[in-house]
Amino acid sequence: MKKTTKNLAEAPLMYETENDLPKTKRSELNTLMNQRLADAVDLQLQMKQAHWNVKGPSFIALHELFDKVSEAVEDYVDMIAERIVQLGGVAEGTIRMAAGRTRLAEYSPEISEGTAHVEAVARALSTFGKEIRSTIDQANALDDADTADLFTEVSRGTDKWLWFVEAHSQAKK
Repeated sequence: MKKTTKNLAEAPLMYETENDLPKTKRSELNTLMNQRLADAVDLQLQMKQAHWNVKGPSFIALHELFDKVSEAVEDYVDMIAERIVQLGGVAEGTIRMAAGRTRLAEYSPEISEGTAHVEAVARALSTFGKEIRSTIDQANALDDADTADLFTEVSRGTDKWLWFVEAHSQAKK
């Protein structure tokens, strides 16, 4: 079986839909949202990496927190993928697709101690949040208030989880 690789820059596959957004804008949104989908898939698995491997005195609190963040991000993955399909696009959310596109830094498998996980998770959430806010602006520029609203919801949730995580490292010593 011959292995084929899709050029990430080529126009995404689009299905016909009665959605009134012009096809050119829907195509741009599809590309944009598939980028965010890759980031979200990566983020979800990074949260699981932290959840599975955290050690130290705050183990149970962080173990449970990272699992809750992962569950929330799983919802974001689904929301983003479903919006892509609603606009006639194809949600490209396999692990290999995500790995090839993600803008998040690699999560180190060397991390074990709780505070190191807190720092790594906070960086991942912060990077994801920054990309999400950029996506809101881009969706608005493409005259798609619904996609901008979806990403506004994701942004609010991401900021909340960042707050929960950072609270573990912000106490005065």
